[in-house]
Amino acid sequence: MTDERGTARYRVIGIAIGVLMAALVFRLVTLHLCLADRARKPLAQERTFSQTLAMGRGRILDGSAAGNILAVNVGVKDICANPSLLVASNCVAAAAEALAPILGVAPTSLVARLDEPNRRFNYVQRYVPDEKATALTGVVARLKLPGIYTTPATTRSYPQGEMLCHVLGFVNYDGVGSAGLEQSLEKHLRGEKGYLVSRLDGRHHEVPEYRTIEVPAKDGADVELTVDQNLQYILEKALSGALERNHAKAGWAIMERIRTGEILALVSRPGFDPNAFRAATDQQKLNRAIGYTYEPGSTFKVGVIAAALNEGVVTPETVFNCENGRWLYQNKILRDYHPYGQLCVADILKKSSNIGAAKIAILLGPERLDRYLREFNIGRKLGIDLPGEESGILWPLSKWSAISSSRIAIGQGVAVTGLQMLGVLCGIANDGVVMKPYVVKQIVDANGKIVLRNVPQPLGHPIRSDTAELMRRLLTRVTETGGTGVKAAVDGFKVAGKTGTAQKVVAGHYSETDYMASFVGFLPAENPEIGMIVVLDEPQPLHTGGTVSAPVFGEVAEQAARYLGLIPPVTAIADNAMGHPRHRAP
Repeated sequence: MTDERGTARYRVIGIAIGVLMAALVFRLVTLHLCLADRARKPLAQERTFSQTLAMGRGRILDGSAAGNILAVNVGVKDICANPSLLVASNCVAAAAEALAPILGVAPTSLVARLDEPNRRFNYVQRYVPDEKATALTGVVARLKLPGIYTTPATTRSYPQGEMLCHVLGFVNYDGVGSAGLEQSLEKHLRGEKGYLVSRLDGRHHEVPEYRTIEVPAKDGADVELTVDQNLQYILEKALSGALERNHAKAGWAIMERIRTGEILALVSRPGFDPNAFRAATDQQKLNRAIGYTYEPGSTFKVGVIAAALNEGVVTPETVFNCENGRWLYQNKILRDYHPYGQLCVADILKKSSNIGAAKIAILLGPERLDRYLREFNIGRKLGIDLPGEESGILWPLSKWSAISSSRIAIGQGVAVTGLQMLGVLCGIANDGVVMKPYVVKQIVDANGKIVLRNVPQPLGHPIRSDTAELMRRLLTRVTETGGTGVKAAVDGFKVAGKTGTAQKVVAGHYSETDYMASFVGFLPAENPEIGMIVVLDEPQPLHTGGTVSAPVFGEVAEQAARYLGLIPPVTAIADNAMGHPRHRAP
C-alpha cells in the first residue's frame, strides 16, 4: 500500500517537472526567435521618430505709415506638473503655497490640480510670460519640488488691449481665430505646419544628418489694414466719453474714406480685451457697427429726399404744408418734434420735419422709393471683409401697407446697420457712387509676396452726380445756424450731415423714453474726404442726435482733419442752396 502511494507521488512530481521543462523550452525558443527577428530589423527603424513642426501666425498691422503692430505671436511658457510624483513625494501643499503668489491664484485652486495621484500630467497654468516662468523655475529649484516644469509655447498678443477688438477678434487656446479678422483670415494668418522624420541617438537626441523627411513649416502672412491706429484712438476716446456723459448703454462709430470705401476707424462699445477673451460676454463681443440693426430715424430722410430730387418730383424750393406738427394720414397721426407750417424741401431737411419728409415720399410713390432704397443697398449686406455683418430690413414692396411710405421716409419700419447708413451719406458725398467698404489693405506672405490687395470697388450709382452735388449743399445747411446738427460744425470747414432721433420699439410699441441718437455726415462738404457716423443707444437724459451724437462727430472730425492734413477750402458754399424757382407742391 505504501509502495503504491510512493509511486503515485513520484509520478505527480515527474509530470510537474516535465511541464516546467516544457515551459522553459518554449520560452527559450520564443525569446530566441524574437531576438533574431529584432536583430534583423534595422537600427534606424527602431530609433526613427516623427515630429510636427509648428508655424508662426502672421501679424496684423495698422494702415499708418508706422505700420503699428496690432496682433502678434509671442513666446511664453506653459507651467506643467506630474501630480502622481508630487503626491508620492508628499509635496502637493508645499508646491501650491510656493507657486500661488507667483501665478496670482489661490493655493486651493492649485491643490485641486496637483492632488491627483492617478495623473501624470496636468497644466498648472498656460501661457505664462517668460519672466514669471523664470521666477517660478527658481522657486521650484530652491525648494526641490518634484514634477513641476515648464514647456515652451506661443500665444497671441494684442499690444493695444481693447483697441480695435471687434476688428481684430481673437485666437482661442487651440490657436484658431474665433472672431473678427482672426477668424475670417484664418487661412492666411495661420500658415502651414511642417513635418520631420529623423533618428535619435542613444540619449534620445536627434541626429540631424539622418533626417529622411523634412518639410519646413510656413509662417502665416501679415495683414495690413486700412484702419489707422491714431484715428482709431481719437474715435474710441470721443465715443467712450460720450457714452459716459450721456449714460448710454452702448454706442458705435465708423470713419470711412469717401472716394475708396477704406475704413479708417471702427468702434463698438461695450468692448473687450482680446488678451482676456474668455472673460468677455457675448454682448461685449458683438460688433454693433456692422452686426446690430436699428431703426435709423431722421437720418433716413437723406435717401428719400435724394431720390425725389433725382426723379425731379421736387426741387429744393418745393413747399409742403407741415400741418403745424400734427398730420392725420390713413387714419394714423404723424407728429413733428417741433410744429412747422409751410416748409420748402431744403428746410424740411434742415429742420428734419417728419411730416414734410413723409409727404415727399408719398409724392415719390412706393415703387420708386423702394427701388432707390435698394440701390442705396438698404436691406442687403455691403460685403465688408469682417464677419458678422447684418443685412438690415427692408420689407418687399408686396408687404408694404398704406402708410409704409410715410413711415419709411422717417426711418420707421425699416432697419439698418451703422455701416449701411454711412454708405448712403458717403455715396452722396462721392458724386452718387456707393463704394464697397473694406478694412484689409493687403496681405503679404512670409516671403514678401502680396497675395491679396484690395482696391476700391463701386457697388452702385443710385443718383446722378448733379443730384449728389445738390444734396451736399442741402446737407451743409443742417450744420449751420437753425439746423439740427449745428454741434457737428468744425471751424474752417463746411460740414454736411444729418441728425437722427429714433424711438426704440419696446414690447411692440414705440417707447417714450428709450431712443437711438445718431449723426452721420462728411467733410469738407465741397470736396469730401472722410465720412463718419456716430450712434448712441439709449442716452439719458438728453437723447437727440443733435445734442449727443453731433458733438462727437465735430470733436473727432476736427482732430481727424488736422491729422490727415486736410486744408480748409478757400471758397465757401453759399448759405442759400436753392437754385430753382419756388413752386408749391400739389
